[in-house]
Amino acid sequence: MASDGTHGALPLSREVRVAAVDIGTNSVHMVLAAVDQQLRSFSVLTTEKTPVRLGERDPETGDLTSQAMERAMQALNHCRQLADSHGSHAVVGVATSAVREAGNGREFLALVEQKLGFQVDLVDGREEARLIYLGVLSAMDFAGAPHLILDIGGGSTELILADSHDTRSLSSLRVGAVRLAQDFGFYGALTTERVQFLKTFIQGMLEPAVCKVQQRLAVGESPVLVCTSGTAMAIGSLLALRLGTTSRSLNGLRFGLGHVQELMQELVTLDVEQCRRLPGLSERRADIIVTGGLILETAMELLNTQEMVLCKRALREGLIVNWMLHHNLIVDRFAYQSNIRRRTILHQAQKYGVDRERAERVARHALLLFEACRHDLDPVTAEARELLWGAAMLHACGRHISSVGGYHKHSWYLVRHCTLLGYSESEHLILAALVRYHRRSSPRKRHEAWLSLQDAGQQRCVQQLSPLLRIAVALDRRPQAVVERLDVVLTARTMTVRLTPFPGANISLECWSLDNCRTEIEPALGRKLRVEVVEALAAAAAG
Repeated sequence: MASDGTHGALPLSREVRVAAVDIGTNSVHMVLAAVDQQLRSFSVLTTEKTPVRLGERDPETGDLTSQAMERAMQALNHCRQLADSHGSHAVVGVATSAVREAGNGREFLALVEQKLGFQVDLVDGREEARLIYLGVLSAMDFAGAPHLILDIGGGSTELILADSHDTRSLSSLRVGAVRLAQDFGFYGALTTERVQFLKTFIQGMLEPAVCKVQQRLAVGESPVLVCTSGTAMAIGSLLALRLGTTSRSLNGLRFGLGHVQELMQELVTLDVEQCRRLPGLSERRADIIVTGGLILETAMELLNTQEMVLCKRALREGLIVNWMLHHNLIVDRFAYQSNIRRRTILHQAQKYGVDRERAERVARHALLLFEACRHDLDPVTAEARELLWGAAMLHACGRHISSVGGYHKHSWYLVRHCTLLGYSESEHLILAALVRYHRRSSPRKRHEAWLSLQDAGQQRCVQQLSPLLRIAVALDRRPQAVVERLDVVLTARTMTVRLTPFPGANISLECWSLDNCRTEIEPALGRKLRVEVVEALAAAAAG
């Protein structure tokens, strides 16, 4: 096995399976990913997490205890077996603060290699921060704006300032949820004085990194705060439950500083047993949720940021991206980041057997219609061009389940419940609804796809874009293209669609399809739909 965990040269198959293992202070985590060598992207097949509490070191020597090492070996052996059972081509692993600070940390990693047959790199704090950045980069569209990434682990906290072009600051601080709980004790409700003491300590630990961030921000820049890993996700889960958030995933959800502060005011009054009974909180996190939450709250206050956005990808996914970089599956990580949204749509299209050639025809026609109508759309809808493209590419994915009847409903379900990297929850909902309403009935109040939309702005966007997708789909009723050219003319009362067929092609079916969905299209457009067929020779003479 190579030093990067790879078994020889990459296989010729399109898909390569790679396992990424992270030996943390609190848990051993593994992500098993399918890397698509053609799309140069990856999807997560399964994840594993086993609490091992390596951070509970010998109080006299600071070494990893034999009990903790045994728990970790059992967890790593399970990861090894799982990776092998899935035919993984490589297993890459890192160990972070608990192992790097222990006197016998390297001895433990040598034992892992000897017994389990894969190398684990002992990474320093800055390298840990870089890998976290790569993981977030693979999941979020930075859109050129600066982002702060906060990763609160068991033994350390990483703070990264970056944009879609480069990192500006990488910091790793020796304050984490487990470390704080062990060093200062958390056994019951905290007094106001105790809370203030802990927050003052946390502030002192975070300030050097925060100062570095502030020095490297340009005047007027206001970075987005991205929070990753267990503490942030646990706090997010509690907040989502309290606020009645119906999202199926925490990824991309946003919460205000005020929400975090209100939650922490309650959490600090609870003991461990009371925390363990909190709905939405894992029992295994009950004894560190308060300390982790205080780090999050203090960091947001120090950074003077009023909102955080959650990201499920972090260190482990960063290991996958790093492996892809090393094997030239990604040449430029920044170009890779800029195409996240496109790649995730194409990945889902391939996954569900979408005819890409036909989907791209529908997308071209949909975007042409969009450009013709752009100045007639609401400002928010006018920015949704990429959502229309994504819906056009995925509109037929429901045929993967059933090719007849209500396949559009299957399409909605698949899109709604798939992973769309780089898309916010709001965008995901809109895209799924567009897929749902590309045929048959228009939105109805009783429809689940319509009810899932969170506000009037999202609903208006779907109402304005879905008729454009309907027209584009109606123009693609056959496996082979028959419409060579599409022109659109708008007046105050009409939309005229001029169709130029390929020489010798009969487009009566397409004209019939447009006429058949007229009753759904015209009310949404606020215009009468006219269809004109232009013979190819006449079009050439006119052009």
